[in-house]
Amino acid sequence: MSFRLFLSLFLIPVSIVARADITPPPVAARAWLLMDSSSGQLIASQNEHERIEPASLTKLMTAYLTFAALKAKTLALNQNVPVSERALRTGGSRMFIEPKRPVTVEELIQGMIVQSGNDACIALAEAIAGSEDLFAQMMNREAQRLGMKNTHFTNASGLPDPKHYSSAYDLALVASAIIRDFPDYYRYYSVREYRYNNITQQNRNRLLWLDPNVDGVKTGYTENAGYCLIASAKRTQRRLLSVVLGAASESARAQEAQKLLNFGFQFYDSVRLYEHGQTVSNLPVWKGGQSTLKAGLARELSVAVPKGMAEKVKADLVSMQPLVAPVSAGQRVGTVRVMLESKLIGEYPAIALENVAIAGFFGRAWDTMRLWFK
Repeated sequence: MSFRLFLSLFLIPVSIVARADITPPPVAARAWLLMDSSSGQLIASQNEHERIEPASLTKLMTAYLTFAALKAKTLALNQNVPVSERALRTGGSRMFIEPKRPVTVEELIQGMIVQSGNDACIALAEAIAGSEDLFAQMMNREAQRLGMKNTHFTNASGLPDPKHYSSAYDLALVASAIIRDFPDYYRYYSVREYRYNNITQQNRNRLLWLDPNVDGVKTGYTENAGYCLIASAKRTQRRLLSVVLGAASESARAQEAQKLLNFGFQFYDSVRLYEHGQTVSNLPVWKGGQSTLKAGLARELSVAVPKGMAEKVKADLVSMQPLVAPVSAGQRVGTVRVMLESKLIGEYPAIALENVAIAGFFGRAWDTMRLWFK
């Protein structure tokens, strides 16, 4: 199974339909959400699908594609990157790269993440795709694959453009994807300051100083977007993600993001339903060398539920019938539906945990006749 297909089955929810009836605190922002990072479950939200200028939160997708290139070995951390006139002359926040001074991919990554350098983003985009315009096309293809339905990118940095937009939910998807798919590179988001070209700049995420459990993710600001912050915190084995868009000030975005994280940790517990590779159900298979196959999830599944309600969580697997051989391990074969009392919390892709070869002639003929009557 290809790397990209495997990631597409990595517990990205098919849909999130409902959440428990616990009133979240008031949040002073245009759009916001609180998400359980491991499952993608929305705990609370407002205007989460509204299209908004993402400002420097755009850099999350630039980072995601950079990390993917490193994983594919088409880019290396110690690789020197040429600095174009376009990168040199870009506006907004910068890491202050110079055309005659060699700069490595790792330096650019830190300049992009810690210093929010627009020049670093363009240099990385050109190193990966040849031009920022082609890189924007890659960003949009990746956004589509991740399920970002209210997103369109025109540049790598987040500079304002009428056709450049995203939503709180979509930005949460790409932030969660970075944490999930590239844990070795996610560490850059916890760096508090970075010095390049004799200029030290601090990370604008104030929660890195205020909450020891916060280890990322990214800030953004333009006049139209307002003050934005995506923050992630991990306490014990639980990780929550808050998105705050359009706050009134730097301090306000930090305060509102912290408020959401505290709410989630205080009022919700994490319930682990299935381990990675655990058999959720044995499903019937037609025209196969065996009559059933083991089905499960691509990774462990945990969901957030109000404290004291763990025993009321139920899950069942709905099969995509009829399943006809051959079936390959990793192939989508159904949906795991998670319920809290009578409410649907979420739906997650179920995959085959084993291969099922096609049966011989008589086995196929017998099942063909059975299917006809069925």
